[in-house]
Amino acid sequence: MADRTKRLTVVMEDIFQSQHASAVIRTCECLGIQDVHIIESRSKYGTNLKVLKGSHNWVNIMKHRFKKNEGPKAAFDELKKSGYKILVTSVSPQSQSIYDIVPDALCKVALVLGNELHGASAVARENADALVHIPMVGFTESFNVSVSAAICVSTLLNKIRTSSEIEWRLSEEEKDEIRMKWIKSMVKRVDVLERNFLKGLN
Repeated sequence: MADRTKRLTVVMEDIFQSQHASAVIRTCECLGIQDVHIIESRSKYGTNLKVLKGSHNWVNIMKHRFKKNEGPKAAFDELKKSGYKILVTSVSPQSQSIYDIVPDALCKVALVLGNELHGASAVARENADALVHIPMVGFTESFNVSVSAAICVSTLLNKIRTSSEIEWRLSEEEKDEIRMKWIKSMVKRVDVLERNFLKGLN
């Protein structure tokens, strides 16, 4: 709990292969990312329990679904209102190396990973504060999305955690909320136990 953070969150946009989405969640959990956002505009999020290895039980997964005539802009608006700077992975020539990004002490960071085939949507790119890429020295254009997530998250977390200006650890209130969520997920009929406990206080 001491090394978990909400200072960096990962946003998966229309990731359609369950093993990829599950691998990203597992990576986030292992590295201490507490919140993961799922945007489902065209593709539905799926899970692969063998890949997850239970990691989904320890992170907050927020799903953003949209009606046919709506789009994902609302999800990015919500992230910005919550104080996040939006970094969108892209192979565009205008993108910056992930290694050159310096996290802002005033803003949290939301890393957006696009669809396996088409990359991030036009809406994601339009709402980005910056486009980022992982420099490649081989002939292949990009990494697998889960590998990209691991490299980008590790790079950003290292900069965030070593900065003397950034308070990245969870507050005591956040820790208590997370602990309660974990307890509720593990205890059967927690609503009944909670109700009986409160009755005993009266």
